[in-house]
Amino acid sequence: MSDFRFIPPGEELDAPRHPRPLVPESQMSARTDNVPTASNDSDKPSAVAFVAREPVYSLKNLVLDGKTAQRLESLKNRFRTHRLVYEDWGLGETDPSGRHIAFNLYGPPGTGKTMCVEALAREWGKKLIDVSYAEIESKYVGETGKNIVAAFKAANGQNALLFFDEADSILGQRMTSVTQAADQAVNVARAVMLKQLDAFDGIVAFATNLARNFDNAFVRRIPIHIEIPLPDETGRRRILETILPAKIPFKNRIDFALLAAKTPGLSGGDLKNVAVNAVSDLAVRPWQTMDANAITAVFVAQAETTAKAKRDVGRSNVVVEHELVPMEKQDG
Repeated sequence: MSDFRFIPPGEELDAPRHPRPLVPESQMSARTDNVPTASNDSDKPSAVAFVAREPVYSLKNLVLDGKTAQRLESLKNRFRTHRLVYEDWGLGETDPSGRHIAFNLYGPPGTGKTMCVEALAREWGKKLIDVSYAEIESKYVGETGKNIVAAFKAANGQNALLFFDEADSILGQRMTSVTQAADQAVNVARAVMLKQLDAFDGIVAFATNLARNFDNAFVRRIPIHIEIPLPDETGRRRILETILPAKIPFKNRIDFALLAAKTPGLSGGDLKNVAVNAVSDLAVRPWQTMDANAITAVFVAQAETTAKAKRDVGRSNVVVEHELVPMEKQDG
């Protein structure tokens, strides 16, 4: 069975990333040659401002199967019972690191990880601070670490859920040998991340397409990991039916069962693109005189185009005869 599902009003765009190495603090040298530094006031980097926003999505935007609903409910209960368990019942005395709630959502691109974080923030009455590695990374020595500290401080000050997207970029596996000062600066920033996570008292969420690249030190500090896989056929049908509003005049002429069967391997984000492109195509056609087969065929054609793009552009798994076939099996 599938887990979290992607449902509008928006979509999540995840792209593969390459993690940068991290070394233990004990193995970090003080080399900073060839790393830009601020020589005067005009060269100093500007501070990154982290401002909380209201979540857009809610739990009603998610389509969940039974297993995922149980996992989500368990995570929700962790928030509801946190003060009782850690303060009133004294678990915080034996588990000081449990002052915060940390969770990680992992899975293929487009499966709804970001939307799920937003829905949870809204459920818990929290605003959201989004942080990507591109925002906190700096070419100046020490500034990346300062930006990480600022993000955690902003979340505390604004009582917001702190969300690190593209988390593999900063939580990657450590290497025992680093020769370039630029990489070393990034590794120092990761050490800062570990320290901030240990000291944080709020809620912090992570999302990644590349969970296997996480360093074990971060895996241990994030007690809740939930996989967000691609939807199965039942999930794809529910997603497509939910994406298309009742106002679409030809919705009742779409064979959703057939369309779901023809879209294996597509994520919720992919299905949203299929739906939008097909509806836009039909809007300039004589849809009034088209029967169910003709209208459904337009959606199927868009699904085939999307699957081909994933194969040719993204080098993803491809859809062949309703099965996922790894790219390497197609090369011969």
